[in-house]
Amino acid sequence: MNLENLTSEVSKLARQTGEFVRKAASEFSKDSIEYKGLNDLVSYVDKQTEELLVAGLSKILPEAGFIAEEGTAEQAENHDLAWIIDPVDGTTNYIHGVPVFAISIALIKESKIVLGVVYEINRDECFFAWLGGGAYLNGSPIKVSSAKTLGESLIATGFPYYDFELMENYIGILKELMQKSHGLRRFGAAAVDLVYTACGRFDGFFEYNLKPWDVAAGTLIVQEAGGFVKDFKGGDDFVFGRELIAGCAMFPELEEVIVRNWNITKS
Repeated sequence: MNLENLTSEVSKLARQTGEFVRKAASEFSKDSIEYKGLNDLVSYVDKQTEELLVAGLSKILPEAGFIAEEGTAEQAENHDLAWIIDPVDGTTNYIHGVPVFAISIALIKESKIVLGVVYEINRDECFFAWLGGGAYLNGSPIKVSSAKTLGESLIATGFPYYDFELMENYIGILKELMQKSHGLRRFGAAAVDLVYTACGRFDGFFEYNLKPWDVAAGTLIVQEAGGFVKDFKGGDDFVFGRELIAGCAMFPELEEVIVRNWNITKS
């Protein structure tokens, strides 16, 4: 398996499929919105985009299964070889006409992410990485920010839209980071937050209540760009563990604030 060639093919597919998403946005109607759960929205664009991605990826690597948000393909039973895809990360933004959403595609092999592509559709920016090959934006190498302290950092996060039991802990984190950093940003698309961290636009990112298709591609891109990614316990269960912290050299300081406020002892 040549990961570099495979990444190139997946990047082309993401761009091609992004054209469909971009064109559909001009005629999208909120009447087509469906609810999968509390504040968990989906549209025909998500489903049709996923179908296009599944068809394309099946041609690129027929032996791989799928872990896909909208369930348009039979879900892989194991992580030996599977595509993890989010057809439109930032669906709520898309539905409301907010131009921050992306296609996210990752390949997991033997429980390890080996390839990641995030195509930010509105800016026509394709971020990609393969294991051991570095990280790139539209073909040019990228690196995480050189910020060494929280005090010189801009931090991205996401707000929970369900499971509000730990809201007070989360607000405690926000309060402290508001006072100790250049500020907080909430774009509403974890894949975008991660690749912006990978290229140094953000210095760090954290969120909980995440799904694997939100973060699988972006976390590899951050790591290949020289960044750090951990779960809220300081471990490596950040793809399927529903929570993560990502960042550059200031990562330990950001991690300390989050872990302490989250009332979790670091493992």
